[in-house]
Amino acid sequence: MSAVVTSRPESADNADHDLLRRTLGARVYDVARESPLEPAPLLSARLGQQVLLKREDQQPVFSFKLRGAYNKMVSLDAAQRARGVIAASAGNHAQGVALAAAKLGMRAVIVMPVTAPQVKIDAVRRLGGAWVEVVLAGDSYSDAQAEAARLQAEHGYSFVHPFDDPDVIAGQATVGMEILRQHPGPLHAIFVPVGGGGLLAGVAAYVKALRPEIKVIGVQTVDSDAMARSLETGTRVTLDEVGLFADGTAVKQVGTETFALCQRHVDAMLRVDTDAICAAIRDVFQDTRSVPEPSGALALAGLKQYAAEHGLRDETLVAIVSGANMNFDRLRFVAERAEVGEQREAVFAVTIPEERGSFLRFCTALGQRAITEFNYRIGDAAQAHIFVGIQIRSRDEREALTAAFHAQGFGVLDLTDDELAKLHLRHMIGGRSPLAHDELLYRFEFPERPGALTRFLGHMHPDWNISLFHYRNHGADYGRILVGIQVPSDERAMFQSFLRTLGYPHWDESESPAYRLLLGA
Repeated sequence: MSAVVTSRPESADNADHDLLRRTLGARVYDVARESPLEPAPLLSARLGQQVLLKREDQQPVFSFKLRGAYNKMVSLDAAQRARGVIAASAGNHAQGVALAAAKLGMRAVIVMPVTAPQVKIDAVRRLGGAWVEVVLAGDSYSDAQAEAARLQAEHGYSFVHPFDDPDVIAGQATVGMEILRQHPGPLHAIFVPVGGGGLLAGVAAYVKALRPEIKVIGVQTVDSDAMARSLETGTRVTLDEVGLFADGTAVKQVGTETFALCQRHVDAMLRVDTDAICAAIRDVFQDTRSVPEPSGALALAGLKQYAAEHGLRDETLVAIVSGANMNFDRLRFVAERAEVGEQREAVFAVTIPEERGSFLRFCTALGQRAITEFNYRIGDAAQAHIFVGIQIRSRDEREALTAAFHAQGFGVLDLTDDELAKLHLRHMIGGRSPLAHDELLYRFEFPERPGALTRFLGHMHPDWNISLFHYRNHGADYGRILVGIQVPSDERAMFQSFLRTLGYPHWDESESPAYRLLLGA
């Protein structure tokens, strides 16, 4: 965690007073609603804290951004409204501007990066209708902002900044105003997601004016940490690149006004990685049955990190769930990475002897731990290299597993924190093998419960070698595995008898065209 170095220019008091006045007079409730501050009972019990979620994902555009956008646009004079407005946004601010334009009957041009999720682009067009024109330009918010500045100069539009504008900041500050009204009791800290800093600046300024004892902590991704770096160095830093997983906070440079406000009022900044965000998305789902977008779960990821690092007990902590404009096709990635982010899955590459019984000995060494993934393809006559995921309870258990593998004489490489392995290599294990002679390929289903995979292997005939194995726990009632088994032609009848004895549903895939093309010997 990086502490924030504060400074107070002579004009700071006037600026803070002006922002407070704008916040109290903000007209956000023409379009926004007072979002609930809800307990997260499951996560609270696990962390030993009272965790409260500020549900900005329940706004009409599924994000807090419409507060600032509408507050800015409703303050424009008649001449400015007639000329129309322009905005640059990765998606959520764009939706706020679109809704405000339709509400106010005002033309709006919205520039979005080409990397913006399609769900957000479609929502902008739907919300704005005939009042809105969408222009796609660049790979990040900063690229879209540059194009918006060019169009503004050419056409004379009024610019509706997503974060660096007093009226926008004041609109976002109403989130903090609601939190204090909804929870007047003791409150240790409020965690706020940060991109350009509009929400953080507004919430921090308002909260510190009324309840200075409450910590206000900003949370960014490790690959889009412009505010954290800026506060650490005392000057606005421009990032060369930003990560795109949490696209709603992918900003290369924070605002001038937001930076100054954060310098004065923010207590600390936290950085979290992709796996921690995925785990936080799952936490929100388990407690609310809603799915936030990555930036929407950013604050909660920071809250969990802060609670763990500071050894807190029985404190009240608030995380702002800032948005829920999630692309459906990201859910598979989120589900896979959430286990690692919660330190509930360890990933290893293990080398065992290529001999009969090694698989069973390997599984036996795991005890009753659940296997989440098992990938193997025969490739060496002496050694077998296995990619395996194992369900764990803590980071310490990873070290215990490593020691257990070494005690069995197995070589082991801990890949839990290896991005290449988690993102790519786990899906690329396989290929053809000249050693896979007499191979039959079968799919099996078996009841998914702890130890089921080990019991399955225990039923395998000791004279038949496993040449291919793939298993991934998908949270279903039945486990599904793909197995290559080397069975000599004169033992095929015995193998069929084994299948009947095993009693698991099974399908012969040995003649599958895809298998013959990609994996067959």
